[in-house]
Amino acid sequence: MTTVLSKQDIEKLLEQKPPLIEGLTSPDEQLQPNGVDLTLRDIALFQSPGKITTGNSQRVVSDLSPLMFDGLGFIHLAPGIYSITYNEIVHLPKDIMALATPRSSLLRCGVTVNTAVWDAGYSGRSQSLLVVYNPQGFQLQRNARIIQLVFFRLQNQTEGYKGTYQNENID
Repeated sequence: MTTVLSKQDIEKLLEQKPPLIEGLTSPDEQLQPNGVDLTLRDIALFQSPGKITTGNSQRVVSDLSPLMFDGLGFIHLAPGIYSITYNEIVHLPKDIMALATPRSSLLRCGVTVNTAVWDAGYSGRSQSLLVVYNPQGFQLQRNARIIQLVFFRLQNQTEGYKGTYQNENID
């Protein structure tokens, strides 16, 4: 039976090698009753078109141009779309997958984050799409908590993620 992991389940998995998530900036704030908040590392503008085809050999991911935070770690974002990278590195065992949702405070400001599935067996520092709908724009600080990652234990272990983005953005 598939189950959602509780805070206590997550805490146990943070102690394993590798931990479920490494690089938590503030574990006391980030650990939630039903997941973990991920924080903002970088933000970038899209600079070129991308291309998805029937096979991965012709895939083209859009070029990005990093944006700079001010001296206090803030950035003002005009309405539009942005690529974001999280601080934390996720290491999913082969029997756990994850889904994310934006924090409700973002939604109350006219901002959302679009994400994909974190497949069982995936390791990496993920990226997502941040969309500012608010016509007045939005101010965002580096290291702010922006999504909650919710973990699901699978009924059976899988062979694990083997895609292009395995181990992405790990310095």
